[in-house]
Amino acid sequence: MKKWNFITNHGLILQYISRNPQCTMREIAEVLNVAERSIQRVLEDLEAEGYITWKRTGKGNIYEINYNQGLKHDLTKDTLVRDLLALLSSNRT
Repeated sequence: MKKWNFITNHGLILQYISRNPQCTMREIAEVLNVAERSIQRVLEDLEAEGYITWKRTGKGNIYEINYNQGLKHDLTKDTLVRDLLALLSSNRT
């Protein structure tokens, strides 16, 4: 059976850096089980579209998320990043 997820790597990376703003690409890659180069491309996408900014700090970075940015697709453009991350972080049972 083909492996797939409901949330893309873009969404998963946003979720991870919202909880770990000083993470490294290597840490993200290990958690998502994808290549660091893939993480780098996604981070570049997120930065280019205004979803994140980052600052260099010694050996690492500090990522900041634009929580007021709308999601990209026409069906979800009225949903803010903060709404998505709140949903993904909820502990519903």
